[in-house]
Amino acid sequence: MMRTFSYACVIPPTMSKREPAIYKVIFLNQGQVFEMYAKQIYQSDLWGFLEIEEFVFGERTQVVVDPSEEKLKSQFEGVIRSFVPMHSIVRIDEVERLGTAKISEAKGGGNVMPFPMPMPEK
Repeated sequence: MMRTFSYACVIPPTMSKREPAIYKVIFLNQGQVFEMYAKQIYQSDLWGFLEIEEFVFGERTQVVVDPSEEKLKSQFEGVIRSFVPMHSIVRIDEVERLGTAKISEAKGGGNVMPFPMPMPEK
């Protein structure tokens, strides 16, 4: 006599409705370090670029407004998708909660130079 078994997959309620992922992206752009949050990041069809979509900014429920986040908000207002060169990416993290987007000056003096760089004039 042959027995058949049916297997049921039980998913705990906490796992069935997972919040959409939020990614913190840190990249270099024109001598500045951008730290931004987005919901979608993937390799672009344009060779050597990453596509960043659905930028997320903090809610304006706070009394104190961060000027660097407001600058980023206005700079990326109306942007659907941004293409960032892979060599400009410093780090990408999946985070649990949204932080503050910011721009800071890139500190020079390190041993690693970004590539490609224009040739120095003699």
